[in-house]
Amino acid sequence: MAMEHRCLGTEHQFPTSVLIYLELLIDRLLSNMSKLYKGACFCGSVSYEVTGPPILRAYCHCTYCQRLAGAPFVHSIHFPTTAFRWTHKQPDCDVLDSFVPPAKPHKTRYRCKNCGVCVASKNNLAGKTSVWATHLERDEKGALVHWDDLKPTAHIYYDTHVMDINDELSKWTGYENESEQIHT
Repeated sequence: MAMEHRCLGTEHQFPTSVLIYLELLIDRLLSNMSKLYKGACFCGSVSYEVTGPPILRAYCHCTYCQRLAGAPFVHSIHFPTTAFRWTHKQPDCDVLDSFVPPAKPHKTRYRCKNCGVCVASKNNLAGKTSVWATHLERDEKGALVHWDDLKPTAHIYYDTHVMDINDELSKWTGYENESEQIHT
């Protein structure tokens, strides 16, 4: 059975199965673009949300992330800056401090004034805002909500790592697929 479909003033016949497949594909794409991820600092004074699919999901071993987190690496997730928004009720100046690294004046790191947790990093050159997975919403068992959408795909800035990681993820000197891959 074929259904009639008009396109630009001409008539085309498409099988029903093709139209159903296209409808399902469009629904899946739209639902992925409208996914909402919520995050907050440790004390909950600072909160945010990001919408849509992440641009990058990786374990970051850069020295900035190591020092800001006090950890060997962080699970960093990048989104377009236009997909990010603060959701706390207080004015930003009441709950947020910011830090611009002297070597990277295009980046601004934000942290909670109350608990001190670094909650986001905005890159003005790339138009990206990154958040750490550890601050995102969790289910009743403590697992990240939407894990399959957020799980890391690589280790980035691995040339400055402070501990060896033996897993199946690729390792890069910078961003995944934009720098030299490290073969271990």
